Amino acid sequence: METQLESRESDIEIMEQITLSDTSEPEFADSKLQDDTITESKVYNKIAGNFGNVLVSLREKLFVIKRVVQDLWFQYVRGENSDRIRAYHVWPGNNVLVNLILVSSNDPGIIPRNNQASVEEVGTSDGTRRKKITVNGVELKLKYCRICKIFRPPRSCHCAVCDNCVEKFDHHCPWIGQCIALRNYRFYLAFVISALIFFMYIFTFSVLRIHQRIEKDNIGFIGLLKTCPETLALVSFSFAATCFLGGLAFFHVYLIAMNQTAYENFRQRYANSKNPYDKGIIRNYKEVLFVPLPPSRVDFRAEVMPIWQIKSTRDVLR
Repeated sequence: METQLESRESDIEIMEQITLSDTSEPEFADSKLQDDTITESKVYNKIAGNFGNVLVSLREKLFVIKRVVQDLWFQYVRGENSDRIRAYHVWPGNNVLVNLILVSSNDPGIIPRNNQASVEEVGTSDGTRRKKITVNGVELKLKYCRICKIFRPPRSCHCAVCDNCVEKFDHHCPWIGQCIALRNYRFYLAFVISALIFFMYIFTFSVLRIHQRIEKDNIGFIGLLKTCPETLALVSFSFAATCFLGGLAFFHVYLIAMNQTAYENFRQRYANSKNPYDKGIIRNYKEVLFVPLPPSRVDFRAEVMPIWQIKSTRDVLR
């Protein structure tokens, strides 16, 4: 009997242990779920914190860009922050942009090609590649273009970059990516002058801001490098641009007064002869700047010759 009682007591103890172990499993599962929830919340908080740092950094960068765009050196000089001052910022830059669009989008005076004509058909009866005409008592020679198959009008030239004969060719401007010639020369002059005014504007008010900072903070060049390096960079760049554009503008003012193109001046076409197009300063300016422009000769609805055909034609001519 005692042995049976002992075995029953041991069985009861085992059952109690099993029961206690069963009741602890839900508690363990709940604690595990809580740990997972805490871990996920930490991950979300970390992601949100990183995203917030990105937004703060982006906001700071946009604020710096905004300060540069609003030309703070001008506001420091005037001590104002009004819409009127912001209008002063907008006009010079937009003026340059408008003139740039005009000079780059207008046809400079491209002369259409004559792909089917021969020298005999377009030139003299003996097939030579030169013709002569008289302009204001001066005899001029017309050259034959082997690529375009035309006798070029006076003052025209074949541009090696654009690969077209252009009427009253001045030069090919790499900054604009366009020939400067008869039909867009006045827009080019307006672009150069507006860019000159724009950089003079930047240079003037940048110098005034530097002068103000020197008087206010009593600092030297090293102090300026630390406090306003962007203004020093603007002074240097705008000064160089003003010198370059100023020389370019005065050069073209001289060319207009003499009624010459930059190409003619470079080649010294009239060094030893009379310029047949020189009509006096006033009439020269009137002719270049105020005479209505001729219509474009380019037919935008015409069929374009394939590149392989153009290359084969050049190979035959060479």
